[in-house]
Amino acid sequence: MATMKLTTQQQVEDFVRGCTFFATGGGGLPANGRKSLMDELDAGREIGWVDVADIPDSSVSVCPFLMGSIAPHDEATVKEMASYEMTPETSVNLEGDRMAKAILALQEYTGKKFDVVVPIELAGANTAAAMAAAAKLGMVTVDGDYTGRAIPEIVQITYNYNGHCLTPVASIDEWGNECIIKKAINPRTVEHLGKLISVAGYGLAGQAGMALDGKTTRKTVIPGTLSECYAAGKLLREAREAGKDFVKELLDAFGGYELGRGVITAKEDSDEGGYYWGTVTVDCGGDELKYWFKNENHVVWKNGEPYVTSPDIIAAIDLETGEPVPNPLSHTGQKIALVALPCKPQQENAELLMPRYFGFDIDHVPVREVMSK
Repeated sequence: MATMKLTTQQQVEDFVRGCTFFATGGGGLPANGRKSLMDELDAGREIGWVDVADIPDSSVSVCPFLMGSIAPHDEATVKEMASYEMTPETSVNLEGDRMAKAILALQEYTGKKFDVVVPIELAGANTAAAMAAAAKLGMVTVDGDYTGRAIPEIVQITYNYNGHCLTPVASIDEWGNECIIKKAINPRTVEHLGKLISVAGYGLAGQAGMALDGKTTRKTVIPGTLSECYAAGKLLREAREAGKDFVKELLDAFGGYELGRGVITAKEDSDEGGYYWGTVTVDCGGDELKYWFKNENHVVWKNGEPYVTSPDIIAAIDLETGEPVPNPLSHTGQKIALVALPCKPQQENAELLMPRYFGFDIDHVPVREVMSK
């Protein structure tokens, strides 16, 4: 039985809003996450999570996730997709369905019976779809994940840091194409192969892998993060409805920092290699903030100087709606607050999430130290 159940549309919306905040601009579109969960709720299935400490040693967990670029499709890409008969009319599954099918494909390939789902990250679409897949298959979702935020590459998770093998991985795309990554020479190659599969499907493939026994799952999961997402999303909504400064309320509650408020004056973005890349410029009325993303936000400059970087959490909040801003939905003229939170302790020394991993000659300085100067 779930220790927390989402039983209303309002609860689903609050949860997805909080996941979208911790997704740091990536992790898919929240509208898709809401639909994945509402479809399960409308079907009468239980959605929610259990304390990871309560899963038994005998259980076997699986990690379903969405793999691919979250960039919008341009006209040329839509035309190319149609040449492969990949159109809205030929789409056969939603994101939660993709993950459920990927779990079943992995189960068939490995001969293992999975009963626990661990989300790979915190994200409006990715976490919600994982929970939806669990509900669809009668499995439980743990209150936790392997990242404590969203990430562009599956190597950037506690599962990999702890030395567990990422393969095999099953993949089902939106059109029903099915693949198994049986073996790879190293973890980065698993990511590379998975992304290429998603590129062939022009979007987000549902994938599943990373089977663990219950005891090892408990040691690997970052606990309590789904409850934090729900609390953050609910707080944002209630503060906005009460006419409060919802940015300040959220940061006070979660120990975060405001980097600046202003208007987006420029956005440069591209879709390449299965990732969504870009740079956003924000005029904060005297200061200029610029942030770079690879699916998620990773580096912020203030007036041309390095400021805050991942693995700390960098997120944008729309000042008019109070909603966290996924990078595909940011646009010039949008009024935002750019904020930062310290990452989870499990990510503090994660070199795979620091600026040099992404090609920047910048040292990561924890946001607590940056803001104390």
